[in-house]
Amino acid sequence: MKSELIHTPEGVRDIYGDEYARKLQIQSRLLERIRLFGYQDIQTPTFEFFDVFSKEIGTTPTRELYKFFDSDGNILCLRPDFTPSMARCAAKYFSEEDMPLRFTYQGNTFSNTSLLQGKLKETTQMGAELMGEPSVQADGEIISMLVDALLHTGLKDFQVSVGEVNFFKGICQELSLSGEEEENVREYISNKNFFAAKEYLEAQDKGDLVAETMVQIEELFGSVEVLDKARALSQNPLCQKAIERLSGLYDVLCAYGVERYVSFDLGMLNSYHYYTGIIFKVYTYGIGDAVVKGGRYDRLLPYFGKDSAAIGFVVVIDDLMQALSRQRIPVELSPKPTVLVYQAVHYPQALEAAAKLRQKGQAVQLIPFDAQKGQKAYQEYAKKQGIEEIIFLTDDQRKELP
Repeated sequence: MKSELIHTPEGVRDIYGDEYARKLQIQSRLLERIRLFGYQDIQTPTFEFFDVFSKEIGTTPTRELYKFFDSDGNILCLRPDFTPSMARCAAKYFSEEDMPLRFTYQGNTFSNTSLLQGKLKETTQMGAELMGEPSVQADGEIISMLVDALLHTGLKDFQVSVGEVNFFKGICQELSLSGEEEENVREYISNKNFFAAKEYLEAQDKGDLVAETMVQIEELFGSVEVLDKARALSQNPLCQKAIERLSGLYDVLCAYGVERYVSFDLGMLNSYHYYTGIIFKVYTYGIGDAVVKGGRYDRLLPYFGKDSAAIGFVVVIDDLMQALSRQRIPVELSPKPTVLVYQAVHYPQALEAAAKLRQKGQAVQLIPFDAQKGQKAYQEYAKKQGIEEIIFLTDDQRKELP
């Protein structure tokens, strides 16, 4: 066997032992709270037809997709993002449903890019989608549920930063930016490079006032009071409507009692172009990027044939794990198994003892005894695994059985 075959490709890694146990426990805690809000589990395929993630939908750039062909010559790709898959699935199986749909999912996504700044190309995500409900109450439910789920993992110090796509669009309308100019400015602002946005607009002979207006968006960040500043910046109807939506959302979040975890950022944008209204990201200590991203995408389901509004979020589990670790927040794991080492002659007694322990909920590992290794080898094995209890069922040492 060639030694290089035991290594993984760049951008992916094996996860095992206590690290993987912590990961599963974090996912379990999130899912427990999401289910309490009435969200039902759903699973979509790991790969889809290429068109599900096409440029027209506004998801991941084509160059960053893992693409391949099936036996019929169709172009397929590994999912880079769950939301388009969820929209397609809802349009297929619930096309006639006119009541709200609530789904939760978990799985891996794939990004074929080398510009990940140390991040993996395969990441585990968990999310929730509320479809068929366009109200601000739906926005509030999604964000409040997210806060509740994150608190249940043990995370305490985090902030949900909320923006509104239509505020930026309204500013662009007021400044009479062309489609290309809006796209370029959007790219700068989504990267928080407001100076570059100002420089670009000045180069387009848009005037100092236009450039300065864009820069003022950078200051629209903070508590609910920032909405008054945003309201005064532009009288554009789209801007005013966006501010009213955010104000209404704040009232809903106050009703849930989670407003202290929320701030507003009118300069927030997202690289996914399918978002149409409220957008949000969750930031915490120890991680440079958002551990959660989400928002409203009212025009995505109609693309697949279902006229329905929708809002949702995705938690990047790997980043959340890292945040919990760096903040020294413990994740309680299930008790380690008991190791029962037996000689062949005592196999029936070993099976009986293991069955009794398992009935009590205690995990048990059965290991046949090898006299050449000696008892010390098994004790060292248990120590390396963090296992505290080891039972020997041998002729020279027989611990009392359960």
